Amino acid sequence: MTLGVIFALAAGTYAMRLAGPLLRGRIQISERVEQLLSIAAIVLLGAFVATSTAFESGGFAGWARFAGVAVGGVLAWRRAPFVLVVAAAAATTALLRLTGLAG
Repeated sequence: MTLGVIFALAAGTYAMRLAGPLLRGRIQISERVEQLLSIAAIVLLGAFVATSTAFESGGFAGWARFAGVAVGGVLAWRRAPFVLVVAAAAATTALLRLTGLAG
């Protein structure tokens, strides 16, 4: 199911990006609408990350996963190297699960 959602988001993103060059001369839209369309893909992917973080098999995924994603998000926001972001998020999740502090 997740793979299907990713493909649907990819197709929608591609269609939105392709519509701009194809329809630019035919349709006049405001700058505000152009800005909103350009960030729509980011918002959709963010929503996907949020739901994937919080839920697994119809239930809450546990605080360990949530904490790992939060650590990764903070490091990405602080512009840490990608490898460090992924490693820190995985380590946070693994350590919390290992210690039993957050299932």
